[in-house]
Amino acid sequence: MGRVFLVELEGRSYRCRFCNNNVALADDVLSRTFNCSQGKAYLFSNVVNITSGPKEERLMLSGMHTVEDIFCCCCGQILGWKYVTTHDKYQRYKEGKFVLERWTIVEEMMEDLNGDAHTGPSDMENP
Repeated sequence: MGRVFLVELEGRSYRCRFCNNNVALADDVLSRTFNCSQGKAYLFSNVVNITSGPKEERLMLSGMHTVEDIFCCCCGQILGWKYVTTHDKYQRYKEGKFVLERWTIVEEMMEDLNGDAHTGPSDMENP
């Protein structure tokens, strides 16, 4: 196995709950209104320090999507998924975006000690 080079993030960020690895900047959050089978999830425009699983078709509340599960590159914990393609033209905005399940990440506050709590339903995998 090759050497893993990690991207360090500056500013408010999210980290893997299990190994404290940087995974995304708070500025890259597109939506905090997604849901997954375990609860809340956030949609991100960009994530770092992850690996992707194989592409698979998955039926979700918003329809059929081609997705890749995403994993922390340090500890291997599943963090969420990436939308590869959507089958509904109204869902195309999700293509190339990442969903991180809220229970798998922690927010790191640099100077701001007052975190915002945002909730709401949007998308969830069907069991």
